[in-house]
Amino acid sequence: MRVLGQLSQVLLVLAVVIQDMNLDATSVNLAQDTTARRLEMLTLDEAHDLLRLLQVIAAEGLDELSEEAEWFARELAARIPSEN
Repeated sequence: MRVLGQLSQVLLVLAVVIQDMNLDATSVNLAQDTTARRLEMLTLDEAHDLLRLLQVIAAEGLDELSEEAEWFARELAARIPSEN
């Protein structure tokens, strides 16, 4: 259960990252926390690892967490190039 709580927190952070990725360059708040800015810069390998994790969670069931994971997986997949 502790892992699910931690994963839920990761999903919330990812939601903020995705929201920030939707901002154009002129609307970036320069006073934004450096930790949040760093979270926007996943390496491509990290993004693919996260995508695989989200897809596994999404495939586990039809609860709220799996539905969120499925949504985040679709959003992330639309923003990163494929592995092949």
